[in-house]
Amino acid sequence: MQQSIMNIEELTKEIISLKEENAKLKEQLENYNNSRKKYYENNKAIVNEKAKERLKKIAQETPDKIKEYARRAYLKKKEKLQKMKDENI
Repeated sequence: MQQSIMNIEELTKEIISLKEENAKLKEQLENYNNSRKKYYENNKAIVNEKAKERLKKIAQETPDKIKEYARRAYLKKKEKLQKMKDENI
């Protein structure tokens, strides 16, 4: 009987410590994500320009990749529209 009580106390302590660690890690992740968002908000033009340059480079090297990207984007857009229609019905 005493062992089970001690075991329960140990488990509750462990749960508390894990919850504290989880909260700490969530806070760190939030700070990391906020810094990333700020970077992209502040350097939006630079990021978009680099993306365009990469697409041009890919288009020159392998034109089939551009077709593949366009098809994938089309299918995702079609899927989103289908989900919205299903939700509205």
